[in-house]
Parts: sequence; C-alpha cells; structure tokens
Amino acid sequence: MILQTRYLYILRYVLPIADILTLNLVYFLWLYGLEFTSVSAGIDFLRRDLVVCNLVWLFAALYFGLYAAHEYGRLEQIYRCTWRTVVMHALLFVAYLFLQHDLKSLGISMLILYALLSFAFILSRFIGTAIQFLLIHKFNASKRVAVMGGNATGARLADYLKGQRNIDFYGFIRDNNKDGLFNDDEFHLDELALVEMQLAATEGVEDLYVAVPPDRMAKMHTLIHEADKYCLRLKFVPDIAGALAAPYQISYMGGEFPIITLREEPMELMSNRFKKRAFDLVFSSLVIVFVLTWLFPVIALLIKLESKGPVLFRQLRSGRNDEPFWCFKFRSMRLNTDSERKQAVRGDDRITAIGAFLRKTSLDEMPQFLNVFLGSMSVVGPRPHMLSHTEAYKAVIDQFMVRHFMKPGITGWAQVNGCRGETKEDGAMEERVKHDVWYLENWTGMLDVKIIFMTIINMFKGDTNAF
Repeated sequence: MILQTRYLYILRYVLPIADILTLNLVYFLWLYGLEFTSVSAGIDFLRRDLVVCNLVWLFAALYFGLYAAHEYGRLEQIYRCTWRTVVMHALLFVAYLFLQHDLKSLGISMLILYALLSFAFILSRFIGTAIQFLLIHKFNASKRVAVMGGNATGARLADYLKGQRNIDFYGFIRDNNKDGLFNDDEFHLDELALVEMQLAATEGVEDLYVAVPPDRMAKMHTLIHEADKYCLRLKFVPDIAGALAAPYQISYMGGEFPIITLREEPMELMSNRFKKRAFDLVFSSLVIVFVLTWLFPVIALLIKLESKGPVLFRQLRSGRNDEPFWCFKFRSMRLNTDSERKQAVRGDDRITAIGAFLRKTSLDEMPQFLNVFLGSMSVVGPRPHMLSHTEAYKAVIDQFMVRHFMKPGITGWAQVNGCRGETKEDGAMEERVKHDVWYLENWTGMLDVKIIFMTIINMFKGDTNAF
C-alpha cells in the first residue's frame, strides 16, 4: 500500500497525459526539422505512423509499470521506468519502421529523434521533481504521521515512513514500552501518552500508526476513544514479527477477511502475468519467424545425417503447478531407453557429435520457443525437470516445489549464475532451487531482459557446465 497524498493522486493522471503530449510535441518538432533537410522527400509515412508511435509508447510504459499506482511512492522508480520505456520504444518503433518502410536515409535522423526525446523526458522529470519539492517543502503537501509502540515492528515501520518523500514523520508517541503501554495483560494509556497524542494532533499529525500484538487488539477501546477526540486516524499494524518470518503481506478478501501471505509473488498480480505473457508471445514469435524458419532445417539435416531417429526429442516434464507438459528439444543423443530416468552427465556416451555441439551452445533448447508460444513455458523461468526427478527431489529438498508456482523457462536466474548441468554434487540442486525461489519472489520485466542478455553472452563465451 502506497501512502497517498493529493499530489501523488493527481500525478497518477497528469504523468501519462504529460508524457503523451511530450512525445507528440517532440515528434512534430522532429518532422518539422526534416522538412528542411534533403531527406524530407517521401517521409509522409512518418506522419501516418504517429498513431503507432503513441501505441508503442503506451505498450512500453504499461510493460514497465510507469503509470502503475504502486510506482509513485518514490521518484527514483519513475525515473527508472522512464528510461526503460524510452529504450523499449526506440527498439520497437524503429523495428516497426524498418519492417514497413525504407529507412536508409533516416539513420542519423532517428538518433536525433531519440536524443530529443530523451532530453525532453529528462527535462519533464526535472520539472516534476521541482514541483514536488515546492509542494512538500513550501506548501506543506506531505502528510504528517506518527508511530505508537516502540517494539520491533514499530521501529521497522518508522524506518519505512522516514524514507517516504510524501510523508512527514513526526516521531514516536510513548515509545518506551518498558513503562507499560503493552504489558502481559493490559494496554495502559497513561497520562503522558495522552499529552503526547494531544501535542501531536496540535502539530499537524493526521495518522497514528500503532504496532500492537494481535491478541491485544481487544484492549484498544480506550485508545480509539481518545484518538477520536484529537481527530487522529488510527492505523493498527499487527506486531507479528516474532511469530512469522518477514517479509509478510496482509490483504483483505471480500473487504473483511484479513489474509497473511508469507511470500511475495509478483506473478500473482494479473497485470504482471499479462506483461510476461505478452513479452513471451512477441519474443517467441520473432525467434520462430526469424531464426527457427532457417535454423530448424539446417539442424534437422545435421541430426539426420549422423544418427537414425526423430529430429525432435519430446519429454514429459513438470510445469506450472506441477502439471506435466511435453517439452521439445533437438535430439542430441542416440536413441536409448534411459532418457526418462537418467540425467545427462559429462562424457555421456549417448550424446552424438552434433548433439555435443548443440548442448554446448544451448541450441538444443531452441524448439522450446514453440512451448513458449503455446503457453506451457516462458522465455525466462525455472528450468523444468523430468517427472521422475521432480518426485525424487521434492522428497529431500526444501522448497523444491515452490519453483513450480510459475511457468518453467528456457533460461533462468539459476542458469545464468552457473547452476546448470549435473546436480550430483551435494548442495547443487539446493543452490539451483535457492536461485529459482529468489527469481519467483523478485521478478520484474527488466530482470527477464537482463537474464536473456546474460544467456546470450554465456552462449558466445561458452559454459563449462553445458554438456
């Protein structure tokens, strides 16, 4: 939950409107400049493609969450999402123009366009920062809050509030618990606490956050009565840090049932699942059309020339929510009866010569872009295991099945950090699971892009664990 002020609420609507106006203004200024150059002839299509330019911006902005409500807690998040959006817009819009039109004479002009666009957004963000500074420091647009309860949860909450630019943290009210706000049996609201509450209200405190153990909530009637008299809004924060492993989240189902979630999963949000699926569809389609259409017959011919058997190897593997799916690969081994239970090892005599090359360069995984397109896999995610391995590992490795909360991937955070290949060493699979769970809990669109780039770099460098 982001602590909202009027400025942040208005910014939610002003920012996208201002960005679209900036984008169109820069685009028209750029076109106006082209009118006076030698490349002005035959660029009428650039005016017609203004709609595409705007749609690409909105797609990139939505993908990176630039206009999502949760991004407005810190300006740094808006800056980070802005430059990512500009970069993606450049890649997608230039690719579109390249496919639709002849851009031989517009190379330098396109660089000028995005230089102007980058400058315009830097300027707009600077103006926005200046406006926020004025509103907070000159016009008192921030909300003043205080914390009651000097326990561990209260201290963590205070640290969080101090870091919010739109929040003016007043301080603690009655933070010395040794004197008895909370004891074993009762909640004691003494005279000093009442005086501090009244003083806080006089000095502009609007919200009072109370870190209280859940079993003491029934004792809060006196505090509620006194807070109402001073026009203080009470916000109760359950002090369950000692009972549950942090971080945890509390949400409400149906507006009345509190739900405590012990693990943060970005993929639980429909918007994130939509973004990841949209990226998977676009990326896999590009690979299938521009790479697999010519790479597939070449590799198929090489496999057929070396050994008998099908070009593709398919195997049932564990997918999202432990549902099995058929995973595709280029066949890299001779036909054998051990493929459903025996993992490939270094120097495996089942691997063919062309198969060794395919596995070393990870080209054997390319048909899995068909799995991605069909929806059983993602470009990035935990690597899928054979069903027999899943049954064996889940019995002995803690959190092994947690990695199945999301779709498996062609590449993943574990793989780009060296956790691939054999898992016979003690702790090898535990380390892989640790990386997979971290990815599950920390997913972002840019993390996927980073992993893809790291994977490509590893393909060219060569991975000693790939065999």
